[in-house]
Amino acid sequence: MSALNIIDNDIPNPPPSAKPPWLRVKAPSREGVLKLKQLIQHQRLHTVCESAACPNMGECWQAGTATFMILGNLCTRACRFCDVKTSARPGAVDLHEPKRLAETVATMGLKHVVLTSVTRDDLPDGGAAHFVRCMDSIRQAKNDVTLEILTPDFRGDLNALQVVLDGAPEIFNHNLETIQRLTPRIRSGAVYHRSLDILAEAKKRAPHIKTKSGLMLGLGETNEEVLECLVDFKKANVDIVTLGQYLRPSPKHHKVMRFVSPESFNELGAAAKDMGFAHVESGPLVRSSYHAERAL
Repeated sequence: MSALNIIDNDIPNPPPSAKPPWLRVKAPSREGVLKLKQLIQHQRLHTVCESAACPNMGECWQAGTATFMILGNLCTRACRFCDVKTSARPGAVDLHEPKRLAETVATMGLKHVVLTSVTRDDLPDGGAAHFVRCMDSIRQAKNDVTLEILTPDFRGDLNALQVVLDGAPEIFNHNLETIQRLTPRIRSGAVYHRSLDILAEAKKRAPHIKTKSGLMLGLGETNEEVLECLVDFKKANVDIVTLGQYLRPSPKHHKVMRFVSPESFNELGAAAKDMGFAHVESGPLVRSSYHAERAL
């Protein structure tokens, strides 16, 4: 396979403080967004939107979409791109969380909800049953909402995978995050082909559920490696693909090796569409949940 040419205005090996103009956005400041933040804090919930300081937060919330992180805010893994705190023993599962989550979804009037979680390797099922409790509770509170789950790899446990599929989300998402060569360095405890197997098995077991995965660019991959990963997605029968720019949470995390230009993202997104994916989001500010409702 021939590589895409890197567009001239990609920025390789950027200095730590540099950010190109296409990544500069204003933080959401509308009164409605502030009220929703207060509601989420009151209900003692965690959103990826806030914890990752997502630049699309205001747009998504106003469009009726939000991403909640369940099972606490301590992860049993320590990925080099992620700012979530790590602990070998994150503590007991909060069985009241599904009710608080459902109340918040109803109050916010959300149309599409994304549920993700920290990785809980300390739990026998990796937290699969809690995903289902949350989905059931949300549907009881608001039966017109659509649900997307973004799960860890469950260490390849197909029984745990079946549990979450039986919960009947509209979209099953498991992010590959990066290309095969970089996976051992970037993703703590993850295995590239194990993640692909989870995606392929999800589509095989529940062909009516859309499957989804995504990559962060700027970790040190080449465009040709991105294309090779897209081919692997296609072999795993993934329906929806997201491509976005990696941003370093702190100096202790993996360096940004390049800022990928909007033109390069457009080329890669066009290549993905040509491969036949049902839906593609590709751009510097794209995150896994960005425009998640459009894929339905």
